[in-house]
Amino acid sequence: MTVARLMLTDFRSYASATIAAGPGFVVLTGENGAGKTNILEAVSMLGPGRGLRGAALAEMAREGGAGGFAVAAELSDEVRLGTGTTPGAPERRQVRINGAPASATALGEWLSLLWLTPAMDRLFTEGAEGRRRFLDRLVLAIEPGHARHVSRYDAAMRARNKLLAAEGPPDDAWLDALEAQLGQHGQAIAEARARTVTALALRIAAEPDAPFARAALAIEGWVPSRRPLAEELRHGRARDRTAGRTLAGPHRQDLAVAHAAKQQPAARASTGEQKALLLGIVLAHADLVAERRGRRPILLMDEVAAHLDPVRRAALFERLGRSGGQIWLTGTERALFDGIGEATWLAVGAGRVEPA
Repeated sequence: MTVARLMLTDFRSYASATIAAGPGFVVLTGENGAGKTNILEAVSMLGPGRGLRGAALAEMAREGGAGGFAVAAELSDEVRLGTGTTPGAPERRQVRINGAPASATALGEWLSLLWLTPAMDRLFTEGAEGRRRFLDRLVLAIEPGHARHVSRYDAAMRARNKLLAAEGPPDDAWLDALEAQLGQHGQAIAEARARTVTALALRIAAEPDAPFARAALAIEGWVPSRRPLAEELRHGRARDRTAGRTLAGPHRQDLAVAHAAKQQPAARASTGEQKALLLGIVLAHADLVAERRGRRPILLMDEVAAHLDPVRRAALFERLGRSGGQIWLTGTERALFDGIGEATWLAVGAGRVEPA
């Protein structure tokens, strides 16, 4: 399934834009700051979550606009998806599927989305939170229901932390209820992550080591024990109250990535090797999604070509073209995409998107 038409209203730098896209490569070229990444972000909003920037909804509304925004798409099978906000509720996301109100998590049933952005170059060297979000996006592309478990787990954990931090003795009955929710959704999150990492690690192991280095994957940090999570949390209330936060659960996990051939943590690999590792993970995962869900995910790749040497760039285009699916790419000049073959070429600038 692909995006055949994308319509933007008061989104970021666009007062209004309509983009017709083909089923394969969609290449956006333009100067830095022209608004190319804004278009990829708009496509990413057709799935659950806050998109590839992880921004607040209010930030997505165009400056000088009415205060809300809309992103709508017609998919290749004539399904219509839409999302946005209204001026009176800038942080309340609205979603429609074929004109009917729906939840944001329901979007995952229609589209699988994966992306690579320049900010993700720091994925292996920064904190675990970013790697958890990355891992959850990988899971979500295969198991759309994962989004519901993550959102409900996060809400229950915030409520538990707030309750533990309150003055006076906590409400044990309310804590019991919250910990039951954390146990239910936390177990589902941990199991889904483990399934995805195991399946992805097997697929990556079968790939050649070049031109994109093979990654070894594992989950570190908190590990589910034989004791249910709800029970573990109940016994840890005094400890967590002292710490000011919940110290057990899948929010304490980390995705560990290593360069398989060198048996070296990704954080200690060179910048080029880290980029190759990340590309290898995403490409293998796209194949896994296609196998599990019967359709390829839409790939959003922001400025990827500019940071690859010519050999890896050609290998990337060849691999993507051979695999199929819709791939949105951005770059400052068309020459970066020499040899890509047939594509939808779009020029971006001054709040406009036109065929190139």
